[in-house]
Amino acid sequence: LLESALDAILVLDSRRIITRVNPAAERLFGCTAEDLLGERMTDYLTESSAAQLEAFCNEPRGHPESPHQWWIPRDFIARRWDHTVFPAEITLSRFETRDGVCHSLILRNADERLEAERRIRMLTQETEYLREMVRDAPGGGDLVGRSDCMRAVRDAIGQVAATDATVLVLGETGTGKELVARSIHRLSLRADKPLVLVNCAAIPATLIESEFFGHEKGAFTGAVQRREGRFAMADGGSIFLDEIGELPIELQAKLLRVVQEGEFEPLGGNRTLKVDVRVVAATHRDLRQRVADGLFREDLFFRLNVFPITIPPLRQRGRDIELLADAFTLRFARRLGKQIDPPCPELCQLLHGYDWPGNVRELQNVIERAVILTTGSRLALARAMSGVSGPSGESEAHPANGPRVLTAAEMAALECANIRRALDACGWKVAGADGAARLLGMPPSTLSSRIKSLDIRREA
Repeated sequence: LLESALDAILVLDSRRIITRVNPAAERLFGCTAEDLLGERMTDYLTESSAAQLEAFCNEPRGHPESPHQWWIPRDFIARRWDHTVFPAEITLSRFETRDGVCHSLILRNADERLEAERRIRMLTQETEYLREMVRDAPGGGDLVGRSDCMRAVRDAIGQVAATDATVLVLGETGTGKELVARSIHRLSLRADKPLVLVNCAAIPATLIESEFFGHEKGAFTGAVQRREGRFAMADGGSIFLDEIGELPIELQAKLLRVVQEGEFEPLGGNRTLKVDVRVVAATHRDLRQRVADGLFREDLFFRLNVFPITIPPLRQRGRDIELLADAFTLRFARRLGKQIDPPCPELCQLLHGYDWPGNVRELQNVIERAVILTTGSRLALARAMSGVSGPSGESEAHPANGPRVLTAAEMAALECANIRRALDACGWKVAGADGAARLLGMPPSTLSSRIKSLDIRREA
């Protein structure tokens, strides 16, 4: 029994001399049985704990209320062979032999139990968090796109992923900043550790500190138990702070400390925790302007802006729109059990004729709506984009009275032809006094954007 017990067991004689130990005691005290045998047990306890042990062992015997076994909880402090200490939970038992009254001690390192409980609590919370993420996941995958600007984004991800540098992902709403963060984590050395996602704009200001750093029991009304924060959950892995520009300025100093030093205190606690977390932040805001307006700390901005990656808006990605539409059509068609052809050239013209202010997210929503509306094999994109349908399911392009209304595809074709005529007239020069932009009465940057959006190319 002694040899197989998982807890440390020591047998003491009437003078508190150790007469027998088991292998678990050797492991707990960090020495061999020969080191412990013949030693006084009180030498392996702190002064207060040694006095406590003596008091229990000297309990008067023979009294009806005198117990033969005591449970001593965590306030009992033991000392290892190397003089380091640990809190111990002890069961002390009395027995008599012909040599006198002896005692046996069963010891367990309380730190191990507390750490196991903490790990179980963290894993339970992480499981709940991951289940929420799976439910909320849009079903995305890798970054889709062959345009030069997206190739530059992928190159930047490849350069920074293997490092621990802080990354700031910039771009308009719906451009796919979370996908960039997922790609960075997947290609990093932390890929087998958690990636924790936090939307700073979606958490009430009163709860952000608790969500980031956790809280102790009773830290605020409703804190009925201790809870680990997102940074503790991401220890060893990465954390993605989306919409970082919405973070209240009073919390930015604490975020700066954990980003810079890897240290923080849980809300309502006085213990300092250290974590090893790789931070990827994202925003659609102009953080420099928010710094100038006093809404964002300059030191935090510089700490986050170590390696910025800017994601281009969808209207600047040319034929990537068609690739994304194909991918979304295939995904949603499979989900709904439909057989739908990829968008044809006519539908692609319709896609290029729209500016997509909501970027990839808006395109995804439109394609999902189109797949739901589709009854045959041709994607009902016109219906999804117009929201108006007639009895036959086609958009109303001919009102009962008045001139014919052009469809979005016809408008895009008209614009494409007009821009091509202007470029041909100016020798395909965009800017300058003799450029096509001046001829069309628009800024050169706007014309360049429209050329990319409509995929206008000079014929050989």
